[in-house]
Amino acid sequence: MPLLWVLRDVLNLTGTKYGCGIEVCGACTVMMDGQPEKSCDVDISSAAGKRVVTIEGLSQDRSHPAQKAWIQHQVPQCGYCQSGMLMATACAMKDGHHGNEIASELSNICVCGTYPRIKTAVQGL
Repeated sequence: MPLLWVLRDVLNLTGTKYGCGIEVCGACTVMMDGQPEKSCDVDISSAAGKRVVTIEGLSQDRSHPAQKAWIQHQVPQCGYCQSGMLMATACAMKDGHHGNEIASELSNICVCGTYPRIKTAVQGL
């Protein structure tokens, strides 16, 4: 069973979204041992013993700098891809990356096209 289904269907952590199911879109991105992982194609046995953080665990009160930037710059349109986008951003920040460096590393897909707002939001990180 993929990690994504365990998160959503067993643990009821529905912030992580199903998008493409083939590790392309990034809507299902979580942090696993501090690194971004697309949970749609991670077998649950591969996650055993690892620290998995979903959007629900990023902060309890939206106080993570990436969440604050998303709110300040009104990044989401439909919002579907945003939890994965935020998790990828948080992973890049954890690795010490900032601004344009984060923007150039994000490979998640946003069908609404909020990329200009995402870029603006990560500039200050």
